[in-house]
Amino acid sequence: MSIIQNNSDFLFLYEAINCNPNGDPDQENKPRMDYDTQTNLVTDTRLKRYIRDYFMQEGFDVFVAMEEGSKVNPDTKFVAVVERLLAEPSKATQFFEGNEEMAKSYAEVIKEKKDSEGVFKALQTKKNKKLNYFILEKLVRDTFLDIRLFGSAFAVKEFTRAYTGPVQINWGYSLNKVYQIDSNSIVTIMNDDSSTFGKDYRVHYSLLSFHGVVNKHAAKTTGLSDNDMEKFRDGIWNAIPSLPTRSKLNQYPKLYMEIIYNDGYHNGHFGDLRNLVKCEPHDKIGDYKKVRNYNDLMVDFSALEKLIADNKGGAIKDVIIKTAEGISFNS
Repeated sequence: MSIIQNNSDFLFLYEAINCNPNGDPDQENKPRMDYDTQTNLVTDTRLKRYIRDYFMQEGFDVFVAMEEGSKVNPDTKFVAVVERLLAEPSKATQFFEGNEEMAKSYAEVIKEKKDSEGVFKALQTKKNKKLNYFILEKLVRDTFLDIRLFGSAFAVKEFTRAYTGPVQINWGYSLNKVYQIDSNSIVTIMNDDSSTFGKDYRVHYSLLSFHGVVNKHAAKTTGLSDNDMEKFRDGIWNAIPSLPTRSKLNQYPKLYMEIIYNDGYHNGHFGDLRNLVKCEPHDKIGDYKKVRNYNDLMVDFSALEKLIADNKGGAIKDVIIKTAEGISFNS
């Protein structure tokens, strides 16, 4: 599979209706807000979590995931992955197939390994550094889609390395002013042997926008391929509605637009693409407080459409667009 050859910027919009798009743990899990501008906020971590969960649902290997049903830190997860992968001789043979030097180095580690040691502990010596980096890089490139996209840092003895993710996403914010539903509802959360109570905080309507980049130089390190990017585009579009929970129900994608640059052009060439989208309450509504659905807003993509039309064949090599029913975007 070929590694991506071009930089790109993307814009992603989705709507949230009568739900809590991203609770703030420092504010009683109320929807994250910038109260100075009355806009709703969603972290990049929340969006990536949706995408990772969707990848797992689709059967892809994901590194930032639970281990045996429990949350673990990246270092613990990595140790478990290596132990599981190399503990069985047949799996180890297959893993090193095609690289005689690394296969020989690994065979020597196993030969010298003490009976009480696990595979991972036996690898943790300075003389195995080249072997360890081979194992780490192969896992990233061949196994974990989320690391190839978003990167990760490893800080386990003799396996210390940071991978900068080719795909970087800013925090999302709403294009419209957002107001919380006036409610003092108390919800009961049932646990295994007890229950807890909490308030149910939600917003009326939020049209959330994200700007992100895909960097070809970082892709060389993680091995991000064109096929991986197809999976990412599918994931960012389908993840949120396909994994509904009580507080996250009624969230739907509206627009994904990706500008792929020609050679010589870098990420952010046109700045944050959200600045080219205008959003105001429809005349019949007149007030953001009354906005309850997408049709209550006038969303204007004309500046972005013009930018694309003016730069195709110059800075812009190609444009990928996906829209929900009823959304018009001319490229």
